[in-house]
Amino acid sequence: MGRDGKGSVGFIGIGTMGREMVRNLLKAGYSVRAFDLNEAAVADVAKAGAARAQHAADAARDADIVITMLPDTPDVEAVVYGENGLLKFPPPGNLIVDMSTISPVAARRIHGDLRQAGVSFIDAPVSGGPLGAKNAALSIMAGGEAEAFDKAEPFFRAMGTTITHVGASGAGQTVKLCNQLICGINIQAICEALALGRASGVDLDLLRRVLLGGSASSWMLDKLGPAMIEGDVGAGFRIDLMLKDLRLVHEHAQALNVPLPGTALVTSQYVDARAHGEGANGNQALFRVYDRMTNQSTG
Repeated sequence: MGRDGKGSVGFIGIGTMGREMVRNLLKAGYSVRAFDLNEAAVADVAKAGAARAQHAADAARDADIVITMLPDTPDVEAVVYGENGLLKFPPPGNLIVDMSTISPVAARRIHGDLRQAGVSFIDAPVSGGPLGAKNAALSIMAGGEAEAFDKAEPFFRAMGTTITHVGASGAGQTVKLCNQLICGINIQAICEALALGRASGVDLDLLRRVLLGGSASSWMLDKLGPAMIEGDVGAGFRIDLMLKDLRLVHEHAQALNVPLPGTALVTSQYVDARAHGEGANGNQALFRVYDRMTNQSTG
């Protein structure tokens, strides 16, 4: 049990998001045993009170729930199916929650394999970025059996504010991909509006404030607009990760014969950004594509 009589968590994946999620679980009174291939990341959360795990199976030891927060589908599959994987060494609580953004098809396959082993699996990707993770204000969209969701929900409450069971296994990942599709196109629209305003000689800070007061307002315009205008490309949610998510969107859409022309266009611009060395920068660096196209610059 945790320090306040709550449950114990095995947490695998201590990246920018995972680090803050672990800290919030600890603050909520849960005990956490953390694992990541990056030992410095584990050392960082150990300072906040997490125990260190040597591998995935060690993280699952004595855990009521194991949470994974990893970059891509192969990383999650390695943790589940690997030598010290969760399929062979599930947590005693028989509940695994993947909060990464991965393929819905892979999520359903993992769900089926774990279910045969008597282990419940929830796919529960998140939206809200590093700031939402830090403030325990993530939006969590979960797919899987209702009973498993009910068991996981108290843990979700330590990390998020909007927590929704959206359907059967894989539904969480599908909703997250729809979220990323909208985010990508919204960022592109903001870039185009700023590029047009800049070329017209309009003050961009004023333009942004006016747009925020009308129907063009959005979270992206509010949070990323200032960085675009200032030329600040410091990483929040990285270009590389958004490009990975857009790849997953296209794979899923193609399997279902759903055309996504808007998503195809913005994906090509993310590829352009990465080709120009922007992969490790935040999403707002997409505006540099428009800098190059218009031969202008911000900042």
